[in-house]
Amino acid sequence: MFQPSQHDVRSFFCETWRKQREGLPLSPMEATAADWITQHPEHVDDLADLPAALAAVYDVQAGRTNPFLHLSMHLSITEQLAIDQPSGIKQAHALLSRRLGSAHEAQHQVMECLGEMIWASQRSGLPPDGERYLECVRRRATRGVTPGAS
Repeated sequence: MFQPSQHDVRSFFCETWRKQREGLPLSPMEATAADWITQHPEHVDDLADLPAALAAVYDVQAGRTNPFLHLSMHLSITEQLAIDQPSGIKQAHALLSRRLGSAHEAQHQVMECLGEMIWASQRSGLPPDGERYLECVRRRATRGVTPGAS
């Protein structure tokens, strides 16, 4: 399993953004990342300066969203949807997208469920529970959520 360091992740997104701005060729993964960066213009300043990005601390208590975590989760979910893993995530996301009228907002809702699963796994010391994650997404898709609530 590929386990990039914080430095690797931040370098990847900063380099991808630089290449995108300069019109340079992108790998398939970089192209997907660039699409998500473009959909999150609020994060581009964080990506424009690699040394600052490497030194930045994103403190939840200070209300700062970590753009690298956010974009990484978008990439993870995009990959999950592409391969339908866990099985059923693609269908649940499609239903949630229709319900919310936005595939991007649906990704943010899926992201909440993914974050809950990771948090629970870290707290319990058990492996991530894909069924619980999928059930969380299905609940949001069928019971509804308020757009922008993520």
